[in-house]
Amino acid sequence: MDEVLKQCEDLSGKLEGKDKSVKLKADDFILKAVACALADVPEANSAYLGEFIRQYNKVDISMAVVTPTGLMAPIIKDVGSKGLMVISKEATTLAKKARNGKLILQEYDGGTFTVSNLGMYGIDHFTAIINPRQSCNLAVGRMQPSVIPCLEGERGFKISNTMKVTLSSDHRVVDSAIGARWLAAFKGYLENPTTLIL
Repeated sequence: MDEVLKQCEDLSGKLEGKDKSVKLKADDFILKAVACALADVPEANSAYLGEFIRQYNKVDISMAVVTPTGLMAPIIKDVGSKGLMVISKEATTLAKKARNGKLILQEYDGGTFTVSNLGMYGIDHFTAIINPRQSCNLAVGRMQPSVIPCLEGERGFKISNTMKVTLSSDHRVVDSAIGARWLAAFKGYLENPTTLIL
C-alpha cells in the first residue's frame, strides 16, 4: 500500500490549489481498484436472482458506513467511469449523509458490489456478509507496517504498509476460481496505482 499512500499524498498536494475540499484517501483508490478489477473480471459483478444470473453493466459500489442507527451502505454509482477526485467527493458526501440520516432510497438501494472497511477500528481482517442482489462483499482490514521479502534489499526484506482483504462470494455465481482472478486483478491495481489514474 506504500504506492497508494504516495499517490494520495502527491495528488492531494497537486489538488490543494484547485479544490481544497478534496483530499484523496486510500479508500478512494480501493473503490476505484474494485471497479477496475470488476471490468477485468465482470463475472464478479453479478447476482443470482432465483431463476437466472444477472451480470451488471455498471459498477455501483455499496460502501458500508457506520451510523448512529446502525450500518448503512450508500452507493457510489458507475464507479468505473469516474476519476479519483469525483469518487472521493461522492464517498465523503454519501458517508456524511448516512451518518446524519439524510440518505434517500436511491442512494442506498441497488448496489452491485459491496466494500466493507473496518480498518479504522484497528481490525486486521474479517468476513463480511453478502448483500441481497449482489454476489460479493470485500472486507478491508487496516493498513499496517509489515516485514516483506525484498531481493533488492541488502537485508533481504523491507518494511512496507500492507492491508489484508477478504472476499465473500456467492459460489452459485462467483466460485473460487473467479474470486481468485478478481482478487489478483484488484491486488495488481493497488500495487500499481498509477494505472487507476490513466
